[in-house]
Amino acid sequence: MRAYVDFLRRPYAGRLLGGTLLGRLPNGMGMLAVVLHVRADGGGYPLAGTLAALLGLAMAAGQPVLGRAMDRFGQIRVLLPAVVASAAGFAAFAAVGAAPLPAAVAAVFVAGFATPPLEAGLRALWPDVLEGPEQVDAAYALDAAAQEILFTAGPLIVVAAAAVSTETALLLTGLLGVAGTLVVALSAPSRRWRGAPRASDWAGPLRSPGLRVLLTALACAGIALGVYAVAVVAYAERLDSGVASGLLLACMAAGALVGGLVYGARRWVGEAHRRLPWLMAALAAGYVPLVLAPGLAAMSVLAFASGVFLAPTLACSFTLVDRLAPSGTVTEAFAWVVAAVGAGSSLGSAVAGLGQDVAGVPGAFAGAGGGGVLALAICLAGGRTFRPVQDIPQWRTDEAEEAA
Repeated sequence: MRAYVDFLRRPYAGRLLGGTLLGRLPNGMGMLAVVLHVRADGGGYPLAGTLAALLGLAMAAGQPVLGRAMDRFGQIRVLLPAVVASAAGFAAFAAVGAAPLPAAVAAVFVAGFATPPLEAGLRALWPDVLEGPEQVDAAYALDAAAQEILFTAGPLIVVAAAAVSTETALLLTGLLGVAGTLVVALSAPSRRWRGAPRASDWAGPLRSPGLRVLLTALACAGIALGVYAVAVVAYAERLDSGVASGLLLACMAAGALVGGLVYGARRWVGEAHRRLPWLMAALAAGYVPLVLAPGLAAMSVLAFASGVFLAPTLACSFTLVDRLAPSGTVTEAFAWVVAAVGAGSSLGSAVAGLGQDVAGVPGAFAGAGGGGVLALAICLAGGRTFRPVQDIPQWRTDEAEEAA
C-alpha cells in the first residue's frame, strides 16, 4: 500500500480526489431521483424511464463537449458555469415535475448535458500533481475503485432524501455536484491548469486509432455494466426478495474496490497496452458465469468475482488514454471514456430487458457475458493500435511544427 501512502502525501491529492468523488455523486443519484420524482408526480414507468435515459444520454453527450472546452479554456472557466447550469436543471425539474412535458424534457437535458466533467478533469490533473508513473497509476486505480462506491452510495442517498420529498432528492443531487466542483475548481492545481497546444481539427482525440478502438471496447464493457444493473432487479423479483438486488450490486462494487486497490498497490512490469488484453479477458471471464443465476449465496460470490477486474481494467485504460491522446486533447479524451461507458451502459439496460423477455433471468444476464466477450474481441483485434503515443511520431511532429 506504499503507493497509496505516497500518493496521498502529495499536496492537493486528497483534496482533488475527495472533491471529485463528492462532485460525482450526482452521476449515481440523478437517474433514480428523476424516476422517483416522475412517479410521485403521477407519471408512469415508461415516462420515468424515458426521462432517466435522457438524463444519462445527455450526460454522455455533454462530457466530450465540455472536456474539449476545458482543454482550450482551462478548468475553472468551464467547471463552475457547467455545475451551476446542471444544478439549475435539477431544481427546475423539481419545480415543474413531469408536466408540462417540454419543460420537464428541457430541465432534464440541461441537468445531464451540463454535468461538469470532473472525472476527466481529475485524470488530466494527476500528471501535474503527482510524481512519477507509479503514483499516477495508483491514482487511476483508486479512482476507478472508488467510483463503484459512488454508484452504490448514490442511490441510497436518493432514497433517504426522497423520504422527505422527491424534490429534496433532486435539489440535493444538484447541490452535492456544486459542493464537490467548488472543492476541485478552487484548488490551485485546477485554477492554473491549461491544456497543451493542439492541432486545429474537429476530431480532436478521436484521430488516434488506438483511442477509437479503446473507446469501442470500453463501450462494450459498459453494455455489461448496464445489463448487470437491470438483470439483478429481475433476479431479485424471481426470488421475491427486496434486498437481493442491492446485495448483488454491493457485492460487485466490493469486488471492484478490492481489485482496484490490489492493482494499484503493486508495481506492474511491462507496458499497459500489453496488459490490457489480459485484464479484459479476466473481466469477460467474470461476467460469463452470471448466466447461471444460481442461489443467492452462490450468486453473491459470482457478483463479487465479476467486479474484481473491473477497476483494474479501467485503471489500465486510463493509463493508455493518457498516452494515446494527441497533445492538447487529454481532458476531452478522458471525457470520451466517460461517454463511451455511459452510452454502452444505456444500451445494456435495453439488452437486459430484451433478454429477460426472451429467456428470463439467465437471458438477462447473458448480455453481460456477451458485452464482456465483445470488449475482449475488439481489444484483441485492434490491440496493435494501443502502442504508446511516442511510437506514433507523426502527431507529435505535426503538432511541434504548428506550436513553433
